[in-house]
Amino acid sequence: MSKAQRRAIQNYRSRLGKRGLARFEVLGRDADRDLIRSIARRLAEDTPEASELRATVRKSIAGEPPCKGGIFAALRRSPLVGADLDLTRSREGRKVKI
Repeated sequence: MSKAQRRAIQNYRSRLGKRGLARFEVLGRDADRDLIRSIARRLAEDTPEASELRATVRKSIAGEPPCKGGIFAALRRSPLVGADLDLTRSREGRKVKI
């Protein structure tokens, strides 16, 4: 690489740095190339949509456990709430030979 090319790359990267951007390389599947580029392009923008996308991706990657009480809340939304079902079981067991 010539001295002029190195200087051009340095200038380009410093201009990116002043805009708050950085150039980096990622590895991924060839089929995901357009998806990754479009996500990177959207994240490079300083818009509310970019912030929302960033938060969604972070949440998805972090793998945070679901909030507590989710099953209980789902059961409370059930149409059987207040149906007065008798769910008691008899205590009679089967006969076991010893």
